Amino acid sequence: MDLFGTAGIRGNVETRVTPALALAVGQAVGEDGGEFVLGRDGRVTGPALTAAMEAGLESAGADVRSLGEVPTPTVAFASRDRRGVVITASHNPPHDNGIKLFVDGVEYDAAAERRIAERVADEPSPTAWSEWGERESLDVLSAYRDAVETYATKHDLAPSHPAADPDGSRSNRPLDGVSIAVDCGNGMASLATPQVLGALGARVVTLNGSVDGFFPGRPSKPTPETVGDLRSFVAGGDFTLGIAHDGDADRIVVVAPDGSIVHEDTVVAILAEHYVRKAESPDPVVVTTPNASGRIDERVDVAGGRTERVHLGGLHEGIERVRAASGSVVFAAEPWKHVHPDFGDWIDGVASAAVLSMLAASADGLAPLRDPVPERPYRKVNVECPEERKRDAMATIEVTLPEKFPDAAVDTEYGVRLDFDDGSWVLVRPSGTEPYLRMYAESDDVEDFVDRIHPVVVAAVEGAE
Repeated sequence: MDLFGTAGIRGNVETRVTPALALAVGQAVGEDGGEFVLGRDGRVTGPALTAAMEAGLESAGADVRSLGEVPTPTVAFASRDRRGVVITASHNPPHDNGIKLFVDGVEYDAAAERRIAERVADEPSPTAWSEWGERESLDVLSAYRDAVETYATKHDLAPSHPAADPDGSRSNRPLDGVSIAVDCGNGMASLATPQVLGALGARVVTLNGSVDGFFPGRPSKPTPETVGDLRSFVAGGDFTLGIAHDGDADRIVVVAPDGSIVHEDTVVAILAEHYVRKAESPDPVVVTTPNASGRIDERVDVAGGRTERVHLGGLHEGIERVRAASGSVVFAAEPWKHVHPDFGDWIDGVASAAVLSMLAASADGLAPLRDPVPERPYRKVNVECPEERKRDAMATIEVTLPEKFPDAAVDTEYGVRLDFDDGSWVLVRPSGTEPYLRMYAESDDVEDFVDRIHPVVVAAVEGAE
């Protein structure tokens, strides 16, 4: 089986992410360095898997700094200048768990994951007994929260932003007068987001704010359906915004004062525009993914920056690619997951919550931030396609879709994406985990748009060998 997916190792604890696997991965990754920080989320199976991981790391000769229950971004923060492991399944259901690896604040890349997978396949053994590592407990949560708070205070709107108030003044508690509802989903955000926003001066009301590995309040994945209680609560009160997190606090979903979900690409566009306007670089770059809306490109372009796209799950590769070409990455994001490079090169939902709250405070609400963002209708469609047909079907689509729409700009680096002069776009790509081709489309008349594209994709699948 493939050991690593797009976000580390993840799966059922009885059949995939077992203590035996955690031990083997610990022994394999322990060969990479002499010191590791090790944290976990609040899942019921976390203590046992963490113990197995710790045993693996120490028996490989590594020293372990145990962080206990912390958000995944906290582990990344603590892994700077060393390595890190977090036991988490993020937004997966309670019976799952997972393993994510970090080095110097960045997730292991594909090459590093392949190296670990090969070692696991070779069935690693402990090092000599006299070389085993040691364990000590380390408290970094308060330092992480303080760092997010300090970082967020730098992020009022740039004077060039259309929502900026040139006469606005700031206090030592910049979120004074701002009311925010935070649905922690019984996950690790309970230990970070309410505390950070409160320290910045906000009135914070928390839902599902106790850590519970059974996730009794709602499923760990925040969706428009699962955060219904938050939406109703925000709509029924006097809140500037609502925020929902997943189980390990690396994702964020935003709720408007009327209880509606702010589209994830609109959130990215708001943050991307802000970072570009605040950038000191003459060439600020935003890294995003092929399925991301053109609204991001439009706001980045207006602000004076440019976008670069990379495959889903590859934000860190995109960041490194731009930097290798001497570019300056000011923000990176895919739906619900954001990297704030000036703070750290990890995905951080707590930092996103703090920065977005600061922007809403300085704009006197979410509406002035959203108003400049063009929110065209968006659709995602799955077209059934067996694994063995995907390659041939995509090869056909690469020819037939541009033929049907000859006026569109075509990009085939990560699937087949067509961009049109009116801002409409479509992306077709093979799913990496399920028997589908994924269609993403955005257009003022998205239903008609999809109706014209869908038959082309279906015909390619039916004609594939």
